[in-house]
Amino acid sequence: MMPGHQKHEAPGSRTSAKDGDAGSLSYFGETREILAGTEETSRLEKIRVVIADDEPLARRGLRRLITSQPDFDVVAETRDGRETVSVLRELRPDLLVIDVQMPLLDGFAVLGQIDPVHMPLVIFVTAYDEFAVRAFEAQALDYLVKPLEDTRFALTLERVRRWLRSAKAEKVSRKLSALLAARERQRIKECILVPTTGDDLVLDAEEIQWIEANNYYAAIHARGGRHLIRESLSSFEQRLDHTRFVRVHRSAIVNIDYVRKLRREEGEALLVLSNGVRIPISRRRREHVLRLLRGPKS
Repeated sequence: MMPGHQKHEAPGSRTSAKDGDAGSLSYFGETREILAGTEETSRLEKIRVVIADDEPLARRGLRRLITSQPDFDVVAETRDGRETVSVLRELRPDLLVIDVQMPLLDGFAVLGQIDPVHMPLVIFVTAYDEFAVRAFEAQALDYLVKPLEDTRFALTLERVRRWLRSAKAEKVSRKLSALLAARERQRIKECILVPTTGDDLVLDAEEIQWIEANNYYAAIHARGGRHLIRESLSSFEQRLDHTRFVRVHRSAIVNIDYVRKLRREEGEALLVLSNGVRIPISRRRREHVLRLLRGPKS
């Protein structure tokens, strides 16, 4: 750790989980996890702040103002520009409160050294107002002139809260949109076009009860009928959702949503579907089918 770099982690503080860390067994389950994670984050996660100022008295004053807000956490203090760049790259805070005039690199030069993708929100503080235009050109959230007023600083921190809340909401919205789009792509992929003498029949995967091999054709049982299509069971096995459709033996694929009973007769395991159809399970595939029927372990 460099001289002057004091890292202060508040007990119990948390950082957000990386995208995709939490697994899910379905799109809807994953959606619930995203929303639940957002609520937990807004309730527990603190806004991580780096203070950059070469004057110890100024740093103490900024720390007092920032830590008076229970949802803000000062994770580091720096006293020159180069140290600030190093700390920003290492910690990637949410907010940087920085003096314009710093040794080695000034506040603007510091920002020029940071990848825009990892740029925190920035509040400039200075004893002079002559840098205000440059500060806003650098897309700083605010520009405050010393001595700082408690009320004015508190209002700025409220702007930080709102901005971060909005950014997180937008991120969640993008992730939800991506999940829904992926689900729609999967639904389209699973749609089956059945040629008929009239208009072609489009079957959604959820309508399919089971599929059986029939010479060079597959017979799809859906909508109370039996529909022939020239496609192999292996092809359907690849196309359909593996968490819902299972190959129970060489000549049959079953949608487990329609399974009502598992029976054993004369040493043979059978699936009984909602329409009463009985489909045997081969010995080689029995364990896999049973695992899928039991569902995920809690």
